[in-house]
Parts: sequence; C-alpha cells; structure tokens
Amino acid sequence: MKVVDMHCDTISEIFYGLRDGKDMGISGNNLHLDLKKMEKADYLVQNFAMFVSLKEYADPLEHCLKLVDLFYQELHKNQNKIALALTYEDIIRNQQAGKMSALLTIEEGGVTKCELAHLRNFYRLGVRMLTLTWNYENGIGYPNFKLIEGEKPDFHSPNTKDGLTEFGLEFIHEMEMLGMIIDVSHLSDAGFYQVLENTRKPFVASHSNARGICNHVRNLSDDMIRKLAERGGVMGMNYCPSFLQDVENEKDAVGTITSIVDHIKYITSVGGYECIGLGSDYDGIPVHKDMPDASYLPLLAEALEKEGFKQHEIEAFFYKNVLRLYKDILK
Repeated sequence: MKVVDMHCDTISEIFYGLRDGKDMGISGNNLHLDLKKMEKADYLVQNFAMFVSLKEYADPLEHCLKLVDLFYQELHKNQNKIALALTYEDIIRNQQAGKMSALLTIEEGGVTKCELAHLRNFYRLGVRMLTLTWNYENGIGYPNFKLIEGEKPDFHSPNTKDGLTEFGLEFIHEMEMLGMIIDVSHLSDAGFYQVLENTRKPFVASHSNARGICNHVRNLSDDMIRKLAERGGVMGMNYCPSFLQDVENEKDAVGTITSIVDHIKYITSVGGYECIGLGSDYDGIPVHKDMPDASYLPLLAEALEKEGFKQHEIEAFFYKNVLRLYKDILK
C-alpha cells in the first residue's frame, strides 16, 4: 500500500542531532522516520516540514532557511532514493524512476515576518505547503490556544474569537495565487472559518484528528470536518497519542492503531472517506505504542481492512485523497 504522509518534523530533529553530533540524516537514524523505514512501508511521498518555534530564535526566517538548506543537502546525499516534488507530475515521474518524493513544507507562517516577498521567495525555494500558525500569534493569525506565561495551556477550549489578521487574509490570497497549499492545523476555529470564507481552492489540516472522538483543540469539530470535505480538502490523521485519546493526563495516552481507526471511522461518518489522509507528525510527537516508526504503516492498513473498509477506501486514506488535492493545487 503506497503511503503519502502530509507532515513530519524529521528535518528539525536531524538539525538538532547534527548540532549535537548525534544523527545520521534521513538515510538512517534513530528517529521515527528515515528512508529505510519509508521503503519498508512503501512510501510514495513524505512532506518534510521546516518547523520553527518563533520564541526560540532571534531570527526565525534565518533558522528556517538553514532547515531548507539541510533538507536539500539530505536530498542530494540520497538522490538515488528520493527526489524533490513540486507538482503532482513530479511525484509520478519520481515513482517511475523508482524514487520516493519529498515535498517541502513550512510549519509556522511567522517565519515570513509578515512580508509577502518572503512567502514568494519560499515558493521559489520549493515550499508547496505552509501551516499558517503554530502555537503563537504571528501576524497572520492566532493558534487554537493561548500560551500565557506562567499558565498551563487549555487544550479543551478552542479559540472561536481570534482569527486571521488583515495581513493574514492577504497572505492566504497570495498562497492561492502561487499554488501553495494552505494548512490550517494549529489555526484557531475562527481562523479556519475565515480561510473557508476567503478562499476558493481546497485546503488541508495536515495533522489533525476529530474533536468528536478526542476533545483537543488541535482536532477539528464535526462542522469543520464537513466544511473541509465539501471544499474538497483533506485532513491528515495525526498519530500523537493525546490527539487520539481523551485522557486526563496527556502522559497517560499511549497511542494505538485502534484509536486511529476509530477516528477514521468517525470522520468517514461525518465528512465521507474522501477527506481523510495521513499526517503522522512523526518526530514531532511522543512514541506511538503500536506504530513506533514509519515502517509500521502496513499494520494500519491491515486493521482498516479487518474493520470492514474496502480496498479503494484504504487506498484513498493512504495516498489517493492527498494526491488528488496535489493534482488540483500544485503548479
């Protein structure tokens, strides 16, 4: 079963590992994801997110550019196995050449410093998907919870008030014009609806699950799922245990394949099977007990089949829904 995964933080983890002299890169590592694990699970495409925490770096733009440089270094070192994809056609060409594809994405629109010129330059560098916010207000919009110094974040009360800024509206219009995929994972509920109202093309929640199963602000409400599906968008199942299971203490969530299947069943009943994809969040989450790394993906396909899903539905979840969206948007 081919795999298209809309989100991982592996490049950031490699960057930290290299800085500490510990890591070997995507050719082989001790992380959730590397090329050997991807080959074992028959990956077709992996989206590699350039994740930047705005408050950790004096110049988030500079740090993001360093991550982009590392991404390209890793592709060059492993060019016999994986290649850059800018369009759907690139993915097919890479597949025909016996290679997996890498899609370059950014997790934190604030790295553009509220300059459309930086957004356009990232597009020129190959970025084809961008998560509008992470956990901080960033000039584009607001995340789905507030990090207030000295206070514990409330992950159960979504932000329905603060959405996109005026610049944020300009930003998403520019993304649509460029052919860059808008990603609303981490964005507030209010921002989600503003994206819906101010765009025409499908968009994604690259690594978010169903709030109806697990009441976490990072997941989508039933109405959001329906609206995303009606637009032709896709949401990627996040393997983070605390986004899959309702538990009082996040550390008590262990992550099971059954919990992922439960979300897929629920989302199918709400928005249909065509709005579901994969968005593992590998190397950005705690270890998932049943799927501790990328090589375990076939177990999820087996579990879905045992649950009664048809082959064409499982293929849609694993790769076809996301490929359809890429074909529609990327140019």
